[in-house]
Amino acid sequence: MYYQSTNPFNNQTGTAFDAFSDVELDSKLVLAQRCFEGPWRDHSFAQRKAVLKRAAALMRERQQELAELATQEMGKLIKRSAGEVALSAAIIDYYAEHGEAFLAPEVLDTDKGRAVVESSPIGVLLGVEPWNYPYYQIARFAAPNLMAGNVVMVKHASNVPQCALAFAKLMSDAGAPDGAYTNLFISKEQVAALIDDRRIRGVALTGSEAAGAVVAARAGKNLKKSTLELGGSDAFIVLEDADIDKAVKHGISGRMGNAGQACTASKRFICVDSVAEEFLNKFKSAMAGFKPGDPMDESTSLAPLSSAGALSKLLEQVQEAVAHGAKVLIGGDRVQELPGQFMQPTILTDIAEDNPAFAQEFFGPVAMFFKVADEKAAIALANNSPFGLGGSVFTQDAERGRRVASHIETGMVFVNSAAVSMPDLPFGGVKNSGYGRELSAAGIQEFVNKKLIRVA
Repeated sequence: MYYQSTNPFNNQTGTAFDAFSDVELDSKLVLAQRCFEGPWRDHSFAQRKAVLKRAAALMRERQQELAELATQEMGKLIKRSAGEVALSAAIIDYYAEHGEAFLAPEVLDTDKGRAVVESSPIGVLLGVEPWNYPYYQIARFAAPNLMAGNVVMVKHASNVPQCALAFAKLMSDAGAPDGAYTNLFISKEQVAALIDDRRIRGVALTGSEAAGAVVAARAGKNLKKSTLELGGSDAFIVLEDADIDKAVKHGISGRMGNAGQACTASKRFICVDSVAEEFLNKFKSAMAGFKPGDPMDESTSLAPLSSAGALSKLLEQVQEAVAHGAKVLIGGDRVQELPGQFMQPTILTDIAEDNPAFAQEFFGPVAMFFKVADEKAAIALANNSPFGLGGSVFTQDAERGRRVASHIETGMVFVNSAAVSMPDLPFGGVKNSGYGRELSAAGIQEFVNKKLIRVA
């Protein structure tokens, strides 16, 4: 097992890093445990805040360098890489500023004395993170837990090692003591062994359903808390009173951001019959306007997928969908004129419920289009999915939008907007999209001990 990136635009390989030996891994776990029991748990909120504030400042200072690494390793458009760095810094700042207030003791006045609920850190946490947002995914796990007084060990995806090392250096340069933040180059077997280890007190994973099932089972067997942020096939509902131009604009950004490689990307476009043709024609025209090219070039609008494997899987899904009756309205193949891992922007229609595509997540620039009779049918179709991460509703009646949103079975719904992520908005899903929450006040509460202290 080794960690190495391959630039998906030009197929050039980066530096390879060997996975840690079991002895190396144990030494890092020993250091993390000592850090928790020694300086970090006992640091004041002000001391931990100073480290996080410095980390956020360094992230902004190194924005271009960090952005270029992300673009080289997983192919993200350079402007989106820079945006990810900025958002990650904002998340770190957010918890530095608000963490102490979020974890303030809660006083309970009872008729038989005074009681207080304290929030205390639980120890060493393991994070297993994906490649699609190599800084943002780490920031939303590490920042709240470090501010809470836990220490974190992070196993990043094997195709973004330079991003992983850059984030670890950032934390070290910010003044985090050895063991507070630990980057791990380890195998799946070593992840399993870590979850079994009594020194690991909680596990957070962002990734696939299959990976989530394995981690959840392992953590459950060891009676350890876990959080999972898994896949999604978010519904994008367009009602008959929607502003169609606005819906198309958000539909494009929701489907095509990060080359469609986002769990919260808009994936199932559900339009009420009376506006379906207008929306689809404008959406098709916009999808056809993307320009593939070097993601380092600001003029490029279509980035490559992250790897040859990612492209191959997406092509297989499209071919399988067509074999079961779906129609390709636009796209459906790789971009032939470039050597990188580019997928044509694609729209699939006529997807029956017995088509495998109906229940799948398409992790790339492939949109599924559905036409329904009315609002009730739109809600039913939105909920007819194994996933429940996010979703969008477009209507010019805000109250109607809120009402429809309340009936959609997901962790997040956005009215008149594609899904967005902000430090103060809770992030997470239900059903096969996982459990637990990140970001906002909720994100710092997952791995703390809510300890009751009652004085009679």
